[in-house]
Amino acid sequence: MRDNLSSSRIDAGEETTELECLPYSVQHNDEGVCLLVRMGPYRILLDCGLGDISSLVKGLKNSARQRHLPLPADLVLISHAHPDHARGLLELHQAFPHLPIYASEVTSKLLSLNWLNQDLKSIPQFCQALPLRSPVEFKEGLVAELFPAGHLPGAVAILLTYTSQQRSYRLLYTGDFFLSNSRLVEGLRLEELRGLDLDALIIEGTYGTSRHPHRRNQENQLAERIHRAIAERCSVLLPTPALGLGQELLMLLRSHHHFTGRDLDIWVDGAVATGCDAYLELLPHLPASVQNFARHQPLFWDERVRPRVRRLQAEHRPNIGKSPCIVLTDSTSDFSQYCQADTGPWLILLPEKIDIKTKKQYPAPTTIESYLLAQHSDGPGTTQLIHNLRPQHVIFVHGSPAYLADLTGLEELQNRYHLHSPAAGVLVELPIGDTFLQPAAPETNYEGELTELGTGITITLPETITTDPRWRQFADTGLIEARWQGEEIVLRGLPQRELLNQNSDRFTWTDIECCGTCRYQRGQRCWNPNSPLYNFKVTLEGYCPAYEALNEDD
Repeated sequence: MRDNLSSSRIDAGEETTELECLPYSVQHNDEGVCLLVRMGPYRILLDCGLGDISSLVKGLKNSARQRHLPLPADLVLISHAHPDHARGLLELHQAFPHLPIYASEVTSKLLSLNWLNQDLKSIPQFCQALPLRSPVEFKEGLVAELFPAGHLPGAVAILLTYTSQQRSYRLLYTGDFFLSNSRLVEGLRLEELRGLDLDALIIEGTYGTSRHPHRRNQENQLAERIHRAIAERCSVLLPTPALGLGQELLMLLRSHHHFTGRDLDIWVDGAVATGCDAYLELLPHLPASVQNFARHQPLFWDERVRPRVRRLQAEHRPNIGKSPCIVLTDSTSDFSQYCQADTGPWLILLPEKIDIKTKKQYPAPTTIESYLLAQHSDGPGTTQLIHNLRPQHVIFVHGSPAYLADLTGLEELQNRYHLHSPAAGVLVELPIGDTFLQPAAPETNYEGELTELGTGITITLPETITTDPRWRQFADTGLIEARWQGEEIVLRGLPQRELLNQNSDRFTWTDIECCGTCRYQRGQRCWNPNSPLYNFKVTLEGYCPAYEALNEDD
């Protein structure tokens, strides 16, 4: 690893690029996100989701000119308070108490929820709050500005500008972002970021190129599943992280027509309840619709209005599950404490993209299913943001290697941007305006054979396709679903959980806003003069802001 962004070269006076990025961690597993960016002479640490900061300390010890590097960076900027972006901050502050750490005002108040196993009174307020949409100059020529990014209260996209004698350089780090509005957070506003003239964009790729139904459809599908479970005299267990998803679920359950006025108890346990208390202190920072809701009834804790929402206390536990109820608890909890032998049947609903450990069997009859309530933008949302910003370089982080490879393999991106998907410890140099040869796209297509038989059709694919880690999920049951997409057929594996829930609502491609359903797509090319993809070859799953639905007449 080239530690500290080639600091020894800088000290020696060698010629370097003005922009570089060294990822200490890009969350390919559960390691969190931590990126070191160099802009001219300055080093900026973006997020610190490391469970162990030894890689940062090791970089200093291995430096050839350690006496000039008393700190691992000149400053630290935090995108939001989720553990995979912030869990290492306390250890970082303890190791380097003079290292300045900044975040939005809301994030600075939520950070302490990462260390609930410690005495919070003993933790100093080490994070300094920054205003939104206001440029702040930290060093001569180095300016940062924060823009709301959706996803979680206080989450921001960070715009860094460095001005040298020759020119200005601009880099945007999205952190985790979400274009859609959710129950408690307004989505990222594209109009605030258009026209930034970016040189580099560091963007998350959590969902790769996958496409999701609209957020309201996701909520309705989840509410419908919980509604059916309660009607069948089944209790529902919803394990979630402490911040974000749990509070979104509570607001959905309190305001959805399936549950308003219903004689039902919703219990909240563990750190999820602590997260609710933290949200209540941030009410002035939440959307106006949420503030208006809170004027008429409590946001979370309410024993008067049905459904009743209560904190789960020790005296309540013996009766939990003896009549249908809903329990929100920590994703790390032992679910056996709820699914007791003397309780009724349970439905455990697990959120997609969050690794939650479950047992094969519980004392009570238990069904385990998954659901989608996305907190990140999907593939079309990711490409939409890129096309609106038009940077020279795009760096993908925060996602599985396979999903990030899908993004870097998109022809609509390869034709227009310099794409990077670095592993941890691999330095990315970002030359601006220089000739840059795009590396070959990863192989994502597999040739096979199709044989028509009297009673069916056989499709044969090469064995190499099974080396992709996604194959196991695709081939889980050996059953597939096929559907037409324009002139092509799309195959999808049917997992066990979906087969067990035959009544689940699955969206179809007609629900998706993509090039395949756009009126201006013909022959896999875009013919809309108002689109940034005009006259380019497009993938059918692609998306742009100029999308218009295909009319039945067309």
